[in-house]
Amino acid sequence: MCNDYRLTVDLASIMEDFADLKIKIRFSEGRPNVEARQDIKITDTAPIVRTVDGVRGEGDLVNRRWSWPGQNKRPVYNFRSEGREFKSNRCLIIADGFYEFTDPVDPKKKRKDKWLFTKTDERIFAIAGIWRETNDVGEAFTMLTMEPGPDIAPYHDRQIVILERDAWADWLDPSVPAQSLIRPLSAGALQVAQVG
Repeated sequence: MCNDYRLTVDLASIMEDFADLKIKIRFSEGRPNVEARQDIKITDTAPIVRTVDGVRGEGDLVNRRWSWPGQNKRPVYNFRSEGREFKSNRCLIIADGFYEFTDPVDPKKKRKDKWLFTKTDERIFAIAGIWRETNDVGEAFTMLTMEPGPDIAPYHDRQIVILERDAWADWLDPSVPAQSLIRPLSAGALQVAQVG
């Protein structure tokens, strides 16, 4: 499952994409520092856009930790979406790429092969997420997962939920049923390249 993703786009570009979708962004904690990073890993802090309770078409951009401690203190960084509606604490996780790892094609290699997935013709995309308050780490977020779509199935048997742009505002509105928004992207929507 996805345990490494990328965000190299600056805050101004992120704001522009949300403005194009008529989603107003609030900064309840001031403008967060959004630094370009090739690798955002479990327990790192990264930007998310959270639902603003009772207000459609707005989101709150904050930095939060990726993963909260679960059973046996193992980090919960991916969360199955099947059969759940997520009627509160929804968020959009902003990315411009994510990685999956496979067993090496070359049997002499000891490290897994690393694959970068990006959205075709889009500089950023949004991963469906949820966040929660914890006693251990404060507020933290996790990525929702689903059955793989055609672009990811050759690399993994699950995938993160990547929302189409026209679903971003709906995801931030908990009155819109989550399962109506969680679906695989069409073939060719993601580009993949081997990296590392």
